[in-house]
Amino acid sequence: MSRNITVDIVQLPNAEDLPLPSYQTAGSVGMDLYAAVDHNGVWIKPGCWEGVPLGISIALPEGYEGQVRPRSGLATRCGISMLNNPGTIDWDYNGELVVSLINHSQQPYHIIRGDRVGQLVVAPVTRVTWVQVTSLPETIRGWGGFGSTGR
Repeated sequence: MSRNITVDIVQLPNAEDLPLPSYQTAGSVGMDLYAAVDHNGVWIKPGCWEGVPLGISIALPEGYEGQVRPRSGLATRCGISMLNNPGTIDWDYNGELVVSLINHSQQPYHIIRGDRVGQLVVAPVTRVTWVQVTSLPETIRGWGGFGSTGR
């Protein structure tokens, strides 16, 4: 069962003609984010990355975070992903959102105005209070690190 919250959003002048972030289906967890680049677009060379403005600012409620994630179709079809994956939007940040895209393909990739370049998931935050102890309970895995549970 999903929870519904309201989030204030400002559509900046560089995105006035673009849609607000939106869910594409009733079962979508992430809202698509749209590139607010100028009408010439942005080229991303192979192996390079670019910050792509989204033309929106949001005010998340205290106790919530935004997770900006890559779009799986863009990654699978074109080799375009995100540098910091997922990107985190803290509840106390309200500047313009930007997605950092990287081109893992061998071909330049052209981002045009209005392209769906990421997705936003809003989630509750759990805060941790550390309790320092001298030992931890035994587990089957114990100190086994990367790959210790098999292939």
